[in-house]
Amino acid sequence: MTPLYLLVFAAGVLVVYWTVMSAVRTFVLPRAASVALTRVPFVLLRDLFRLRMRWSRDYEARDAVMALYAPVGLLLLPVLWLVLVLAGYTGMFWAVGVRPWRAAFTTSGSSAFTLGFARPHDLPATALAFTEAALGIGLLALLITYLPSMYAAFSRREREVALLEVRAGSPPTAEAMLRRYYLIHGLDRLPEAFEQWETWFADIEESHTSLAALPFFRSPRPERSWITAAGAVLDAAALRSSTVDAERVSSAELCVRAGYLALRHIADFFAIPYDPDPAPTDPISIRRDEFDGVYERLAAAGVPLKPDRDQAWRDFAGWRVNYDTVLLALATLTMAPVAPWSSDRSPPFRRVPVTRRGRRRRRRG
Repeated sequence: MTPLYLLVFAAGVLVVYWTVMSAVRTFVLPRAASVALTRVPFVLLRDLFRLRMRWSRDYEARDAVMALYAPVGLLLLPVLWLVLVLAGYTGMFWAVGVRPWRAAFTTSGSSAFTLGFARPHDLPATALAFTEAALGIGLLALLITYLPSMYAAFSRREREVALLEVRAGSPPTAEAMLRRYYLIHGLDRLPEAFEQWETWFADIEESHTSLAALPFFRSPRPERSWITAAGAVLDAAALRSSTVDAERVSSAELCVRAGYLALRHIADFFAIPYDPDPAPTDPISIRRDEFDGVYERLAAAGVPLKPDRDQAWRDFAGWRVNYDTVLLALATLTMAPVAPWSSDRSPPFRRVPVTRRGRRRRRRG
């Protein structure tokens, strides 16, 4: 081979290698991995969907548009992979003697899609055709085997979100959850619920980072969302630990910790900045008068509350500060339905960066 042919062949190998490794890191690697070839199409596709939502008059219409975002993005990935594999092997076929470029492209397409109408006539080209056919089938098989895992994780997530509506209302609130448990089950049943949600948080921490499209899969009903459900449970656990006058419940505190760690790890994946070590006195998005309103309504319902309301507020804010920023940011990112103390005060949409450089910034020195 001349230097030009070697250069073209090497470039084709690099394109194919990059594509295959991107697919493996997206679908096979059991940990969070930022993959440019996956991240860039999803970010650009989100921009197109945001343009489409400009013609949507209400939330239900916007929700119907965004319900297609993650599925369409997933289906575009194998198309992009096959195009890159096709381009890479076209260069390799041309470099080993299949010319002109049109013949190299035809041979590459015939091999990638296992059509067999363009057959190479020498050993190097035949070997390339075999490897390309195997890769084409393998990439499609990766997507097919990936989907059951994703929908299994989606079903686990949504089962708990749907059950929460029974106990916390729609949209879910911490106030409704505490009041209903007190009136129906009694506060002694709350630890069991917090233990279940601690497990739920551990599950979404793993699934919503290793399966990067899953956070954008929307609930079957427009008024439900995994992130608003998470916010309601975390606030209920924070209120139980700070404000309810009853024996200390470790499961509530562990639920808060599991929750903010899960949300922070998901925020890390999407390059959402937050303070990893906030002070208990740092400001939160909940106002004191909002807390006082919940305190008074819970007291009117008969829920036993600590008499020192000022200390209860300080304790609640000390718990809430750990997840306040990431909760609101993820509500914006996923375009969650309006729910008290979460998406009703979330910041304006911030475009996810294409790269993950500088993904966290400390607000304090």
